[in-house]
Amino acid sequence: MPAKNQAVLDFLLTRRSRPAKTLSAPVPRRGEIRMLLTAAARSPDHGKLEPWRFVVLQAAALQRLGKLAETRAAALGLDPDKAAKGIRQFADADLAIAVVSAPKPSDKVPPIEQNLSAGAVCLALLNAALAAGWGANWLTGWAAQDRDFLAQGLGLTARETVAGFIHIGTGSMAPPERPRPDLDALTTWTDT
Repeated sequence: MPAKNQAVLDFLLTRRSRPAKTLSAPVPRRGEIRMLLTAAARSPDHGKLEPWRFVVLQAAALQRLGKLAETRAAALGLDPDKAAKGIRQFADADLAIAVVSAPKPSDKVPPIEQNLSAGAVCLALLNAALAAGWGANWLTGWAAQDRDFLAQGLGLTARETVAGFIHIGTGSMAPPERPRPDLDALTTWTDT
């Protein structure tokens, strides 16, 4: 039998994201953020292309992005509730890390695999933050799909996208448990 790391299994079987709107200061300092990024960068990466990068968004940058989101929401004519949610995602935050999917040219590794690697980085960063005792949440939202917001706010190129904004801070409350997927309905077993 393989050696089991029960503490890690227990964490993974009970992990729970914290709603971003319940996160506040204090937030991790630079050294701890680097440790979280190091953990996230250990994600599967077929071809060792590192088809992702990080943009650490601290308070002033998040305020700037909140104002940009307000401008972009007006330009896009978004529903006020949808617009407000996207604006608050930045304006009310103390720390978020944008995981940028940045596929590299490759004959071996198609873009979809590189994008999936960026998604794995998001989950690894989220789990690292939670394991370190912080509250964390993985968000996207309309701003993550708006090319003008991405170019003006984050300096993304046309080939780059945001796989996720990982919000990290001090959780003000433990979220209630929620229904989990029905594994029997989602799983097919085959031995042939």
